[in-house]
Amino acid sequence: MTDEREIQAHGALIDVLDTGVLLLGKSGVGKSECALELVSRGHRLVADDVVRVREQDGVLWGRAPERIRHYMEIRGIGLLYIPELYGPESVRDESPVDLMCRLEAWRHGADYERVGIDRPQESLAGVSIPALVLPVRPARNMATLVEVAVRDHARRQAGSNAAARLDARLRAEHAGQ
Repeated sequence: MTDEREIQAHGALIDVLDTGVLLLGKSGVGKSECALELVSRGHRLVADDVVRVREQDGVLWGRAPERIRHYMEIRGIGLLYIPELYGPESVRDESPVDLMCRLEAWRHGADYERVGIDRPQESLAGVSIPALVLPVRPARNMATLVEVAVRDHARRQAGSNAAARLDARLRAEHAGQ
């Protein structure tokens, strides 16, 4: 039996290294620009602006509404049809949603994650997925941060956690003193 629920999110969904990354954040924070930079690096656009996310058998799947599928809006440029600019391999019709990255304007004094032993989770359409908050500032390359987050996510899925490993090393050194 399949239990399906669908929600609509304002964001972008990109397939980065076979990991579906849902970029969320307030209007104008840079979600589409980050997604475009990822596409220019060879990753694939699934949806921009409106992401339809459905849960199917405990897995989240995202896609764009048919009407705007494979289009992006970039402020200052306008509407772009990604397959015309980057080729048919630059898009996917649907992707699992494996990781959420919330982009937010940098807030001085905000308490951003600095160690990352445990990955926070958020629920979307009734499914819990890893979620990061990435602060946006001028000159920060958000696409690079998203790629690194995906690589770290893959390592964690494989059982390797750099932060936990360093923590264990420091605890062992402290215990040996």
